[in-house]
Amino acid sequence: MTLTQRSAGATAGIGTVTGNWFRVHRCAARPPRLRLVCFPHAGGTAQLFHDWPARLPRDVELLAVRYPGRQDRLAEACFEDMDMLADAITAALKPHLDRPVALFGHSMGAAVAYEVAVRLEAHGVIAERLLVSARVAPHRAGAAETHRSDDETLIARVRALGDYHAEVYDIPELRELLLPALRADYRLIETYRPETPRPLRSPITAYAGRDDGSCAPDAVRAWSDLTAPGGFALRSFPGDHFYLVPHEAELVADVAGRL
Repeated sequence: MTLTQRSAGATAGIGTVTGNWFRVHRCAARPPRLRLVCFPHAGGTAQLFHDWPARLPRDVELLAVRYPGRQDRLAEACFEDMDMLADAITAALKPHLDRPVALFGHSMGAAVAYEVAVRLEAHGVIAERLLVSARVAPHRAGAAETHRSDDETLIARVRALGDYHAEVYDIPELRELLLPALRADYRLIETYRPETPRPLRSPITAYAGRDDGSCAPDAVRAWSDLTAPGGFALRSFPGDHFYLVPHEAELVADVAGRL
């Protein structure tokens, strides 16, 4: 699959749910030129990408991944194993592979997006581009045991990353609902330690917040090990781990320019 055309301007469609796994934001073009699959962070939801469709080219359809154990999938068991989660999302993507796809993942979502890209390649589908945000390369992640900590320590870890929606943990009712998914996600990403991750045929673009203490610059640049020479690009923005919220317009413009 190759992309030779870019479109300017955007028209957002209304997000609809297909199956359990994706909130699909239809674009103006039918069929779309490309589908951008977006993976949220640990404890995160598809809502992170709610405003992206209005900023994307009018021929790009956005699929926001909906992890189990939160929002309207609250009653479903969370995944605590990377292989199981990536397998499930890859299987759910099959009906959407009639068009080229690109993958964007933020934080934990970057690692999940990479593993989905690996699985797609095994089935002969080469993602147009893997875009990873606020996450070190899989083979450069250090050991961590936050998922074994008590609730206060886990929440403190989340707050240290930035202020994005951290206030929800101050509300006892919401805290009780949200903590199981957050802990499961931390268990998933902290036990994901591939020693020799597989290089991709897709180009990789990495994004980072300049004040994000969780992402050492050299460990972010190590994503370049997982694509062909000349296939890696890095861009940083002002801000912390959740730089993509205040800089959404600039980030999405950069993403769109690479599709």
